Amino acid sequence: MNLADCSSHSATARLLHFGSPGAIYLRRFVGSLHVGRCGSNPTHVKTLRLRSNPPKTLTVTAAMASEAEVAASAKIIDGKMVAKEIRDEITTEVSRMKDAIGVVPGLAVMLIGERKDSATYVRNKKKACESVGINSFEVRLPEDSAETEVLKFISDFNDDPAVHGILVQLPLPKHMNEQNILNAVSIEKDVDGFHPLNIGRLAMRGREPSFVPCTPKGCIELLHRYGFQIKGKKAVVIGRSNIVGMPAALLLQVLREDATVTIVHSRTQNPEQIVKEADIVISAVGQPDMVRGTWLKPGAVVIDVGINPVEDATCPRGYRLVGDVCYEEARKVVSAITPVPGGVGPMTIAMLLSNTLSSAKRIHNFQ
Repeated sequence: MNLADCSSHSATARLLHFGSPGAIYLRRFVGSLHVGRCGSNPTHVKTLRLRSNPPKTLTVTAAMASEAEVAASAKIIDGKMVAKEIRDEITTEVSRMKDAIGVVPGLAVMLIGERKDSATYVRNKKKACESVGINSFEVRLPEDSAETEVLKFISDFNDDPAVHGILVQLPLPKHMNEQNILNAVSIEKDVDGFHPLNIGRLAMRGREPSFVPCTPKGCIELLHRYGFQIKGKKAVVIGRSNIVGMPAALLLQVLREDATVTIVHSRTQNPEQIVKEADIVISAVGQPDMVRGTWLKPGAVVIDVGINPVEDATCPRGYRLVGDVCYEEARKVVSAITPVPGGVGPMTIAMLLSNTLSSAKRIHNFQ
């Protein structure tokens, strides 16, 4: 930046040029800086009062970033990077457990039907298990399978000592009762965290659930690992699904997080006004770009759970993935935001692996 000495009575202002290192050196040399406006164009002209003897006032005459440009440097919350760190930690622990007691954690995944997206999720989970050394067991059943057949496999996995976690890939075919099937999974192996007893314990202060649902757990883990304070902050969760919205709201309130939480849903009046008050926003509604930049409080932290395909002829697949939050608008307002893809998605699988490891440790009393 260029600094002009406003205290000089010379007809020609003396200009000093500083790049970023120079600006850092200036601060170290003169002490604290006070930034103020000078002239009619606050975007490009500002003043700095320096703690020197005698005091000097310098004018910044270089083209400075506008407020929008500064805000555009919102921190990207990199879910891929954090998920890799967690997988590395899990790999170390799985190896330590195997060496110490000869036990390898095992995850059983059940896929009923032929949905391509579900098949992709199951394939990714299997690869993730292999990458950290967790054994994976897979059952694929046709769309028209009887519910009793699914329940029989669950019962077998409940009794299998090599299996420490059971995951039934949702959604299920329409003729099956999802509640009956999820309730059949042993609470000790419910690594998805959907068993009603786990959700009930999550909702009660002083009770610890055996497992926390993976996606909400991943959202909170991102906030922790990036050092964002939750305690005492205003948080808004957009969406109230059993999979993400409700457990995310519970997590923010209990289990030592202590945020003040509001849930915004399809019947909420003036949702943008409520979201605007939030220091932390977690959105999980499955509506592309629903949350606009004008909804968000300057400096807020945004965790975008949504993964929504939108048509885009310029993409090889004919579509691209976007979140619930309009990313280009939001990043000019907020202090930090998760990208889509590459934000919450990788964390969901990382938390599934973490829950499976925790289950194996608990079952075998391994510290």
